[in-house]
Parts: sequence; structure tokens; C-alpha cells
Amino acid sequence: MLEIDAWIPSEISAISPLVKRLMRVIEGSHCITGEESAVELALQEALNNAVVHGNRLDAHKLVHVRCRCKVGKGISLTVSDQGQGFDPRTVSDSVTVENLEADHGRGIHLMKLAMDEVSFEQRGTEVHMCKRAARTPRADVRSDSRGF
Repeated sequence: MLEIDAWIPSEISAISPLVKRLMRVIEGSHCITGEESAVELALQEALNNAVVHGNRLDAHKLVHVRCRCKVGKGISLTVSDQGQGFDPRTVSDSVTVENLEADHGRGIHLMKLAMDEVSFEQRGTEVHMCKRAARTPRADVRSDSRGF
């Protein structure tokens, strides 16, 4: 089992370096082979939400990431901020017609699409995400020369 704890200040510029560093370790662990891009997307969105919405870009506040990988089992990620929190039930659906052109509000939806489980704890200051290892490699679907 691989466990990683990391902290960053609430600065946009701190997000990508942490995501890259964590993804190198996650990819090397082979705990979610074939699902790395989904985990990377969810991690990026969770960190962005924590920095921007949770801690409101206050560089004195930290964002904590806990990552646990088990080879062949999957990964669990927890991203925590030091903000006031929110009620996830009040977040509007980002794919409704009236919200399609909004310049924000898709992060939670993307996390839920990318991961198998997403939940919010500690009054919304903590997001827990899980991705199970793929049971079988993704099939490469191709048609034969007759177009079938």
C-alpha cells in the first residue's frame, strides 16, 4: 500500500506541480492502470475547488491531499481545505440548459464523472474520492474491413 500526504498553499500556481508529482507516483504504483487520466482530472478539479472556492486564494491557508493506493484495488484521494465549507446539495447542476454557458461550476460534476465515488465531509471542506482498479483492460473497438 502506498500512502502520500501533501500540503500546498492556496495559490493556483501550486496546483499543477503537485498534480504532476502525485501522478508520477500514482502511475508508478500501478494501482489504477488505465484510469490515470480520470484520476488526474478529478484531482486537478478538487485542488482547484479547494484553492479557489474553499480557501479563497488565501496563501496563508493550506490545502491537504491524502492519497492511498493499493495495487490491483484502486486509489482513494482526500482533498481538504481550511475554508468555511459549503452544502454540496445546494450546488446547481452544471449540465442544465441555464448553466451550460457559465464560466464555473463544472468541477464537482467532472469529479463525479471521473471517479467511482465522490463524497463531501466536514461541512464541505473535505472531498473524498475513490477509483477502483479496472477489472479488465479497456477493449479496443474496431470495425472489420466490411464496416461491421
